[in-house]
Amino acid sequence: MKYIPKYDENFKPAILELQKFKKVVSESEEKVKLTICLERTKNYNYIYNIDIFPDGVGHDEENYEVVERVIKTLLWAVGGYKIYIAGSDYIYEHIHEAYSANGARKFDYEFMSDVYESKFQVIKSTYEEIPELKIQDVTVNKGLNGCRIGFDAGGSDRKVSAVIDGETKFSDETVWFPKINSNPTYHLDGILSSINEASKYMPTIDAIGVSTAGIVIDNRVMVASLFLKVTDGKLKTYTKNIYIDVAKYFENKFDKHIPLVVANDGDVTAMAGAMEMNDDKVLGIAMGTSEAAGYVGKDGKLEGWLNELAFAPVDFNKSAMIDEWSGDYGCGVKYFSQDGVIKLADHAGIKFDSEFSPARKLKYVQDLLVQGDERVIDIYNDLGTYLGYTLAYYSAFYDIKHVLLLGRVVSGEGGHILVNRAREVLHTEFPVLAGKIVLSIPDAKSCRVGQSIAAASLPLVK
Repeated sequence: MKYIPKYDENFKPAILELQKFKKVVSESEEKVKLTICLERTKNYNYIYNIDIFPDGVGHDEENYEVVERVIKTLLWAVGGYKIYIAGSDYIYEHIHEAYSANGARKFDYEFMSDVYESKFQVIKSTYEEIPELKIQDVTVNKGLNGCRIGFDAGGSDRKVSAVIDGETKFSDETVWFPKINSNPTYHLDGILSSINEASKYMPTIDAIGVSTAGIVIDNRVMVASLFLKVTDGKLKTYTKNIYIDVAKYFENKFDKHIPLVVANDGDVTAMAGAMEMNDDKVLGIAMGTSEAAGYVGKDGKLEGWLNELAFAPVDFNKSAMIDEWSGDYGCGVKYFSQDGVIKLADHAGIKFDSEFSPARKLKYVQDLLVQGDERVIDIYNDLGTYLGYTLAYYSAFYDIKHVLLLGRVVSGEGGHILVNRAREVLHTEFPVLAGKIVLSIPDAKSCRVGQSIAAASLPLVK
């Protein structure tokens, strides 16, 4: 490891630990294939193979420590409520115990059960019993034919575009307050108001594409900060179907079937970037309150993955900072968010007013950078070190050509320091990746404008 964060010397990059394990196993005469299959709705799945030591030859715990972190990563990158394991009884038994109602990964077990509305399962399999690969993709209609509505639901504003045969006829942005309203009629009325206004600029609506904060499964919003205050059980069911109900409203209004596609806003951000660059395989990472991510794969297609990288481990140091929500260590949220900046600032000896919110602490650190504080330069170099190694780790699961960095953490000069160090790490430690992955910080305004237009491209119109 050639780059050690100044204020986090115990950082153990996930990619280096994975590479080291693979190397040791490859040099052993005793090894077996472990096959992991994560399955989600409609039997879509992801299959991962890795060589490990056979059970019972003195490496069981070594196997488990690496494989458990890989499974955790896959779970939050790809998503799923079934994990098939073939090749190791020991791995199966310990994953089954950890991902249970009373296990170490209780949070993950309950969260995925809720998201997919199915009890989470860890299934012991033979190689032959592993399901066949079934890949999901959402094909983007690059021609933008027909009369389309693109809607983007953010936490502070909602945006809408009316697009006819690829030409934007109307675009508008409206401030709203979805996170503090407990009655979802507020949300529904706001969405309908925006789309109704946009529809005035088109003779009809042929399709509706939605970009929304939260986890989306089959056009249903399973978890979203937009509905943070909606706690009533019946109303939560209502919010899950809110965009489906919106589409039905306009189907009745125009007396026709209207295709609807709802996608996570991170994915649509990546899609907007891919459309702007006329390229594919784009990973977007927003560093703000948390780490938000989105991905567009080959040929600009969405893949139906969760891309909730905030909960994916990036540091194998068991003494690393704990995420309060999941109760796990070394997860991305504590490295690529305002929490990551604050953590390093604390280690650097920067003192904060006790009344400061996390957002205010980030702003304070950024103000110190403007003043030339060397400690903050080191903090951003440390963040770049984190990112360089982590992008190499993400590349073990994602095929990446472009990385778009967004959010308040990368605003200003700090973002440039971070990107330069990340590029340096990739160039020095992972030269093959450095020649393939392009890092950039896109203009925030163009991203906002492009979001709803990109959403309009989601549905297919025949």
